[in-house]
Amino acid sequence: MASQSSDASFSYPKASSNPSSSLGIHEKANSGFDIEVGAPENDTDNPEDLGKLGYKQEFHRNLSLFSVFSVSFSLLGLLPSVATTMTYNLGYIGSPGLVWGWIIAIALVECVALSMAELCSSMPTSGGLYYAAAVLAPEGWGPFASWVTGWSNYLGQLIGGPSINYSTASMLLGAVSVAHPSYTPSNYQLFLVTLVITAVNAFIASLPTKLIARYNSFSTYLNTLFFLITFIVILAFAGKNHGFNDSHAVWGDITNYTDWPDGFAVLMSFCGAIWTMSGYDAPFHMSEETANASVNAPRGIVLTATIGGLMGWVMQLIIAYTMVDQNAVVHTDSSMWATYLSQVMSQKAAIAIISLTVVSSFIMGQGNATACSRIAYSYARDGVLPFSDTFAKVNSKTKTPVNAVLLDFCFHVCVLFLIFAGEVTIDAVFSVTAIGAFVAFTTPICMRVFFKDNKFRPGPWNLGKFSRIIGAFSCFFVALMIPVLCFPTVKNPAPKDMNWTCLVFGGPMMLIILWYAISARKWFKGPRIGGSDPYIVEGVDPVRSISASVSTKK
Repeated sequence: MASQSSDASFSYPKASSNPSSSLGIHEKANSGFDIEVGAPENDTDNPEDLGKLGYKQEFHRNLSLFSVFSVSFSLLGLLPSVATTMTYNLGYIGSPGLVWGWIIAIALVECVALSMAELCSSMPTSGGLYYAAAVLAPEGWGPFASWVTGWSNYLGQLIGGPSINYSTASMLLGAVSVAHPSYTPSNYQLFLVTLVITAVNAFIASLPTKLIARYNSFSTYLNTLFFLITFIVILAFAGKNHGFNDSHAVWGDITNYTDWPDGFAVLMSFCGAIWTMSGYDAPFHMSEETANASVNAPRGIVLTATIGGLMGWVMQLIIAYTMVDQNAVVHTDSSMWATYLSQVMSQKAAIAIISLTVVSSFIMGQGNATACSRIAYSYARDGVLPFSDTFAKVNSKTKTPVNAVLLDFCFHVCVLFLIFAGEVTIDAVFSVTAIGAFVAFTTPICMRVFFKDNKFRPGPWNLGKFSRIIGAFSCFFVALMIPVLCFPTVKNPAPKDMNWTCLVFGGPMMLIILWYAISARKWFKGPRIGGSDPYIVEGVDPVRSISASVSTKK
């Protein structure tokens, strides 16, 4: 259908010299900090409220706190994530990487989540971090900051989808191999199974928001149930067959499987937690479909990081205390998870647990498809993507961005063809997910913390006096870990041992920056920041109005 634009005029109201004075009501959040909550419960439910951020309300707000938490919790996929990241924590320094290596990393990841939640409460739009980067950047740098943040986030999410679905297909066919040892899956079988999984996830992501909410709520119960079943079955078999490992060995015996010093190997083991926790930004991108978004969306982020991190640690502890032969698991030619399970329990029980892991991994892939399509939609409506007019449309029947879902699906299919290039190639491509996500996570946080004159104004969910301290911890942690994420495990790697993350992530990002320098800087002006009263500098009283072009596409 035809589309049109209309100019909407927004004006700045007088800024309070004390932003918290109008909030007044305090509640104790799970994080232990005082969170100021004083905005009306339907504060961001009205179209006018989203209009102040520069956008027209086009989605139905059918997602509750539990629903939006369900999307991000499903995207974590704790069971399959723990299964696939054993390579990092156990495979680098042994069982200490599973226990205190995980919990230290999760504590620092929680700082990133808290800082992100504060930004989400202040600016609850589907653009998420991309929008926040534009608002918080120094004068004149907003478009470039949002360009880099947006593409880094989108690149990580785009690669994350086929990565998750490929892992799901690999585990599914791996379960067949456990039952029939003579069977070895071929590349074309992996491709076809992954393609079917990707198509089903795209279909679900295109459904009306209300149906997606029901699906993800059910999936959260299912994920939790599968996690508990795995927990109980492992403990039951371990207690019956061989008992539990000594605590001193579990917590203190570092077996360095890398060529680097023990301290650096410990840092490398953090990669497992970072990779697992790279999807908790989903509530930010779903905020335009969330009721009371300025409170429920940030709560969803914090709940996902906290509950996911602690539940993941419990599973890591169980693995560390029940593992029979650590060296056999680390040096296996097949899946570490499958090898570990076969040590602890019978073949039939191992196949059953692997099957539960496959279902959880499928749910994880669907969460990615939903979040990634909302990112594509938000970028398209600001003209970031080629053919943006097409991908910014919301389907009139489902009220979801179906065209954006199809865009992501087509890209995922193209990536899946790399399966035929071999394991080294596909692993190199899939390695960019975590680094792309965390670069995007911390870019606006750094601007919030280190640029004094940024235009941040706390939303109803905020960290108060701890905001800059927690934000600084977040930035230093990610700045430390980005180089670590790019290191191979050996000092003189062959191509198959090389960590190609720096090339696979850095190459596209350099091209994206070059694109901006040559062309995009002339036409890309950043997201539509209209009626910026939530983000003005504390104590400043600008009385002026701006015009913003608000899309009225149907």
